[in-house]
Amino acid sequence: MIEIQAAPADFDQYRENISRGQIEMLEYFSETVGCPRKTFIYTPPGYLEQQKYNVLFLLHGIGGDEAEWKNHGHIAVVLDNLYADGKLEPMIVVLPNGRAMLNDRADGNLFDPDKVKAFETFEFDLLHDLIPFIESKYPVFKGRENYGIAGLSMGGGQALNIGLNHLDRFAWIGAFSPAPNTKVPELLVPVPDETTNLLRLLFLSCGDEDDLKHISDRTHAYLANHGVPHVWYEENGGHDWPVWKNDLYQFSQLLFRA
Repeated sequence: MIEIQAAPADFDQYRENISRGQIEMLEYFSETVGCPRKTFIYTPPGYLEQQKYNVLFLLHGIGGDEAEWKNHGHIAVVLDNLYADGKLEPMIVVLPNGRAMLNDRADGNLFDPDKVKAFETFEFDLLHDLIPFIESKYPVFKGRENYGIAGLSMGGGQALNIGLNHLDRFAWIGAFSPAPNTKVPELLVPVPDETTNLLRLLFLSCGDEDDLKHISDRTHAYLANHGVPHVWYEENGGHDWPVWKNDLYQFSQLLFRA
């Protein structure tokens, strides 16, 4: 059993006089899409090219892009504070654009079928283009035990769909308020015993006032009924950033532990 402790009130507030990580924007070429694509990369305080790191891919929602976690989730502040408190294992965090199409901006009709389909196409972009780019650019471990994937809303659905379908690549999975793009549990976990044997962490969370909570509820119920170990974190709030920042705070502390 993993007990979730309430986050301190200032967990997402900028602190003076602590070491800081760095966020940079890079471009990689996507053979899947046929063009260069942007991604933000967070490297932790004290980052050294001579050291190897775990990797977390952190995905945005339907209304966002690669900058959403940086601009609205204050990821650098949250993680810098956790590193200052000695609560995180060293990791690189990749903030990609989960809408894999030529025009991947979050504008116009966000529910256009082509844009929704692009969130599915991202699976191929991630596995065949982005991960090889990260492995060529940064000193990272390459085993499944060192790779995590998580996301909010649409990105939470992606994290479950991709992560649970590729447990040969990801052992750590987190879904924060997953959206209706989430596959039904019977497709996510068709063989519960196999999933149980391969998972290191499955973290599922949702606000108690979220209109999409039924997606999380059905997933949690299926996992519980089939004995698949997971963290179920039902918290106060709706489908919004106070919930997702808190989820990042909680989930990140559980990652890559021996």
